[in-house]
Amino acid sequence: MEKLAELAIEAMNHAYVPYSGYKVGAALLCADGTVYQGCNIENASYTPTVCAERTAFFKAVYDGHREFTAIAVCGGKDGVITGPFPPCGVCRQVMREFCGDDFIIYLVGAEGSIEALTLAQLLPHSFCAKEHMN
Repeated sequence: MEKLAELAIEAMNHAYVPYSGYKVGAALLCADGTVYQGCNIENASYTPTVCAERTAFFKAVYDGHREFTAIAVCGGKDGVITGPFPPCGVCRQVMREFCGDDFIIYLVGAEGSIEALTLAQLLPHSFCAKEHMN
């Protein structure tokens, strides 16, 4: 958990955030132990902005990974972590596409605090196409 948090903090330093100034980093743990880092990348028109969590997931999926254990997420204005920085709704839904209710999200807070939540806690009553396919 601590190593994953460290990698998320490291990833935060790669963020491209000229508009909001809010840097976010993520470190995604695959079932086989591989870790993918991601950072947020902003765009002047905002809609094409990509969150750190989705960056990490999309990199992992591109490399063929489909099973994930946990993700650590951190963020803050100008790269200063002042509290937990939970994933947005779009990122939660991307997580749900590939992960079950027991997927762990570590929210890295100030002074090294880490809060662990499950995807079910962050996205209750969620929809996943896999559950509805025959």
